[in-house]
Amino acid sequence: MTALSWIVLWGVTAMFSAAVAGGLAGYKNRDYSYWMGWCFLFPPLLIVLVLLPHLKGPRPKRPSLDEEDKHWY
Repeated sequence: MTALSWIVLWGVTAMFSAAVAGGLAGYKNRDYSYWMGWCFLFPPLLIVLVLLPHLKGPRPKRPSLDEEDKHWY
């Protein structure tokens, strides 16, 4: 296998892992953008997400930039 084949294989694996992580994180009531990003960079983290339990209660909401700025004053 050439170097280009390995790069393509890693890229396809990373995109597939990110897509699965987004769906699984949404199902488990977790922040899907956080898990999609980390599973794209490190696809084996998908195993960690599979092992985590389902969260009860409302889905976590990431504050907007305006809401974060209010806490600095």
